[in-house]
Amino acid sequence: MRALALAGLLCALRAGGTELTFELPDSDKQCFHQELERGLKFTLDYQVITGGHYDVDCYVEDPNGRTIYKETKKQYDSFPHHTEVKGVYTFCFSNEFSTFSHKTVYFDFQVGDEPPILPDMSNRVTALTQMESACVTIHEALNAVIDSQTHYRLREAQDRSRAEELNSRVSYWSVGETLILFVVSIGQVMLLKSFFTEKRPGSGGAGT
Repeated sequence: MRALALAGLLCALRAGGTELTFELPDSDKQCFHQELERGLKFTLDYQVITGGHYDVDCYVEDPNGRTIYKETKKQYDSFPHHTEVKGVYTFCFSNEFSTFSHKTVYFDFQVGDEPPILPDMSNRVTALTQMESACVTIHEALNAVIDSQTHYRLREAQDRSRAEELNSRVSYWSVGETLILFVVSIGQVMLLKSFFTEKRPGSGGAGT
């Protein structure tokens, strides 16, 4: 049965965004909705963290129901877009092609351009002072650090999931080998015991 998860992410803002990590069951689909003004820029970044082949279907629809982005079985991707009409935009993640793989998906939805760090920066006609230039440089460096931390957190979660899956497989294999060795040992003991407990035919002769 197809389940549809409706979530209001943001109000119509000039700049903003949200990050979310959610579980996507097999043969399921989850959609999210965002109301946007005309002429705004938004960016959708997503990545599959765990499950199956780490792939998912994703599509984005505008308020008129027109598909403006669609990808199938992607591990990760980024989709920037400028809105052409005002209304509710919908983006969905689908795992309907999988019948048993449970997925964990991360996405980052950013709306609008980042406001300038200085209030009058866009209208300035003079050069920035040394202090202002340092502030801008530090701000850009911190943004790069935030992006790197997000990337490494996702990689760490993905690698941890693979390690746990490999550990469970090794554990099951070890238990299976132990059981096989136990059965073989018992079989060998029983076989050797049968060699030594075999009854020899009695020798009886009539005396003359």
